[in-house]
Amino acid sequence: MRYQRSWRGSEFKFVRIPLLLLQVKMPRRWCHKAEAVALGLIGFTCVLFLLQPNKSSPISRGRATPVPPTTVAPRAPDPLPECRENASVANISGFAQLPGHIKDFLRYKHCKEFPLLLNVAEKCGSPETSFEVFLLLAIKSSPGNYERREIIRKTWGQERMFAGVHIRRVFLTGVAADAREGHKLSQLLRLENKEHGDVLQWHFVDSFFNLTLKQVLFHAWMETRCPGVRFVFNGDDDVFANTDNIVQYLLGVPGAGDQHLFVGQLITNVGPIREKWSKYYVPEQVTASKSYPPYCGGGGLLMSGYTSRTIYQKSLDIELFPIDDVYLGMCLQKAGLAPASHMGIRTVGVRVPSSTLESFDPCYYKELLLVHRFVPYEMLVMWQAIHQPDLVCGKKVEIYQSL
Repeated sequence: MRYQRSWRGSEFKFVRIPLLLLQVKMPRRWCHKAEAVALGLIGFTCVLFLLQPNKSSPISRGRATPVPPTTVAPRAPDPLPECRENASVANISGFAQLPGHIKDFLRYKHCKEFPLLLNVAEKCGSPETSFEVFLLLAIKSSPGNYERREIIRKTWGQERMFAGVHIRRVFLTGVAADAREGHKLSQLLRLENKEHGDVLQWHFVDSFFNLTLKQVLFHAWMETRCPGVRFVFNGDDDVFANTDNIVQYLLGVPGAGDQHLFVGQLITNVGPIREKWSKYYVPEQVTASKSYPPYCGGGGLLMSGYTSRTIYQKSLDIELFPIDDVYLGMCLQKAGLAPASHMGIRTVGVRVPSSTLESFDPCYYKELLLVHRFVPYEMLVMWQAIHQPDLVCGKKVEIYQSL
C-alpha cells in the first residue's frame, strides 16, 4: 500500500491508495518516474493552495449541498413621529378636578399610531392568501396575563383545522405602565412570541382606557396583513369560547364573510355613566352626549371580515372614545350598520334556573358560543368537560344556529 496526501477545505489527511491502482503495464522505471511527477504536482498544488487568501474553497463552491436557513433578526419598528400631548385640554372647564387617567386620555386621544414591538406578519400567510383563514381569534390581553394566554392556547384558542376550515390566533397587548415591571414582561412576551408566534404588542401603555386604541391598531394591522380573513372573534382573555360551535354557526352565515355581520350580547338605550367611582365613568368633558349608539358587550363578539374592514375605514374619522365596545358601536353607526344579538353569547355569565343547581355544569355550556367570565383553571376544566364523548345532557338546544 502507498499513502498520498489529500485535502478537504483547509485540512490535510493521508489516504491509503492500493498499489494495484499505480501498477500499469509499463516498465518499472517509468512507473517510478510517473509516481514522482504525480507527487510533485500534488505538492506544488498544496503550496499554491496555502498561499491563497482566506476564501471559500472552489471545491465547496461547486457542490450543491443545501445551506441551512439563517435566522434573520427582527427588524426594528419603523420610526413614527412622536405624538405630543394636547396641552390645550387643560383649559376645559373642570379639567383640574378630573381623575388622572381621564386627564391622560384627553391629552393623548388624538394619538392613533404607535410602533409595533412584536409582530406576526405572516399569521394569515400573505395578504393575497389570507382569505384561507376562516376565523381569526383576536384576544385582548394585558402583558402580565401569562397564565390566561397559556390556557387559551391549550383549549379554545388552539390554532387548528376544524370542520375543514382554518382557525388562527393573535393576542393583542401593549406595555406595562411600570417601567421596571414592563421590561420583564416585554421579555416574557418576546419568549412567548418566539415559541408560539401569536403576540401583537404595540408601544403604548396597556390600560383600560387604552382598549379602544388597541382595537383601532388591530384593525389597522389586519387591513395590512390579513385583509381577506373571513370572520373575526374579538374578545377578552377571561372568556370561555366554544370555538367548535362558533365555526359551525359561521359556516351557516350567508356571504362567507363578505357581508355585514356583528353579533354579541346587544346593549341598547344606555348612556355614559357619570359616577366617579365607576370603572366606566365618562365625564361630560369627554362627551356631552347622554346616550350611546347600540353596541355589543366587548367581552366577546363576532364580526365578518367585511365589517372589520368597514370599522377600520370609519375609525379614521372618529376620535378615540375610552369605552372600546361603545366605540365599535359608533363606527357601525357612522357606516349605517347595526349590531345584532346572539343568544349563544353571554358576556354577563350564565343564569341557572335554580340556586340549588350547579352553574358550572358543562351541559349549560356545551351549546353556547361564549361565556364571560372564567378564571384560567375553569377554562381548562370546562373545555375538557364539554368534549367528553360520554357527556349526556337532558335536552340539546342548538342555539348557535340562530341569531
